Amino acid sequence: QVHVVESGGGQVEAGGSLRLSCAASGSTHMINAMGWYRQAPGKSRELVALFTHSGRTIYGDSVKGRFTISRDNANPKNTALLQMNSLQLEDTAVYYCAAGRGCSSFRCYEQYYGMEYWGEGTQVTVSS
Repeated sequence: QVHVVESGGGQVEAGGSLRLSCAASGSTHMINAMGWYRQAPGKSRELVALFTHSGRTIYGDSVKGRFTISRDNANPKNTALLQMNSLQLEDTAVYYCAAGRGCSSFRCYEQYYGMEYWGEGTQVTVSS
C-alpha cells in the first residue's frame, strides 16, 4: 500500500505565492507517476501538474507559466513539490496529491487513470 500526504496549503492574497509539498511512503516501488490535482466547489477534479510514468512533466492549461512542479532532492522519486505563483481567485480549491502506475496519454492523466493513491487534500484559498 502507498500512503500519500500533502502539506503547505493556506490562504494568500491574489498575486501571491504558495508552495505545496507531497510525500509518498510505503510500497513506493508501485509508483511511476506522481503529481497534483485540484477540485473547486461545484467543479470536477482537474489536473494541475504531474510527473508522468515516462518522466515528463505535464501541466493543466490554466496553470501553465504560473505553477511549477519539482522534486525534493533528498527524496526525488517519492516527492512532488508544487510552487504556485501569481495566484488567482480561480485557483481556490482543495489540492490533492496523487500517485500510481500512471497511464499513456495526457488525456488519461486528465481523467486520473492510473493514479491509484491519493492524499486527503489541502485547502488553498486565494482572496482579493
